[in-house]
Amino acid sequence: MAMSLSLARLALRPVLQSLPAAASKKPANASLSFPANSFFGAPLAVANTSAAALSPAAPLPRSLSVVAKAGKGYKMKTHKASAKRFRVTGTGKIVRRCAGKQHLLSKKNAKRRKRLSKMVQVNKCDYSNVMGALPYLKVNKKAGGEY
Repeated sequence: MAMSLSLARLALRPVLQSLPAAASKKPANASLSFPANSFFGAPLAVANTSAAALSPAAPLPRSLSVVAKAGKGYKMKTHKASAKRFRVTGTGKIVRRCAGKQHLLSKKNAKRRKRLSKMVQVNKCDYSNVMGALPYLKVNKKAGGEY
C-alpha cells in the first residue's frame, strides 16, 4: 500500500523519537528533514503525534488544495456556424446573404434571383443575437444601433 509523504512523517516520528540517541546519527530532539512543500508546491499537512491522529478511524488531514489563479477571465467562444454566415463591412456593418437562393431557382425570375444574390445588412433588432454568437467581431456600434 502506497503511503504519502505526510503519512510517512506521521508514522515515522514516534518510532524515531523512541530510539536511543546513541543509535541514531542525529540527536533525538532533532526534527526530521522532510520538505515543507509537496511535489506540487502545496504545503504538506502539519504532523500531529497524538494517538488519535494515527488511528485509522480518525479522518486524515487534507494536504492539497486547489486554488484558482486570479485575473484569469473566461474565454468566450465564437459560434463557428454564425462566423461562416456573417461578415463585417469596411464601415463596421454586419451583412448576411438572403434566404431563398439555394434551390427551386427555375420558377424564380431573373430579377428576383439577382436581388437574392446580394448581401444585405442585418436588421438592427438582430444585432444582439449576432454579437452574442460572435463576441470578437469588430463592429461599428453606431452603424448597427443599440444592442
